[in-house]
Amino acid sequence: MTALEQGQTIEAIKIVRKERGLGLKESKDLVDGYLTTRPDLQRRLQAAQAEAWQGFVRWLVIFLALAAAAAYVVVQGK
Repeated sequence: MTALEQGQTIEAIKIVRKERGLGLKESKDLVDGYLTTRPDLQRRLQAAQAEAWQGFVRWLVIFLALAAAAAYVVVQGK
């Protein structure tokens, strides 16, 4: 439950697999089943995932801008 509260769904599945000796699908189903009983936790996970996605997009835009600037400098230098 601690891993889920921290937004770490994959880590929660790993813990369930280890502690219960279940397969991947069974562990995922168990974690998903638990999440359906906790809508508040689901909302927090969705918010954490949305925030992570926004951070990824932000870094991607910065990287592309720097790559474009570097390409411009290289082309202008020729």
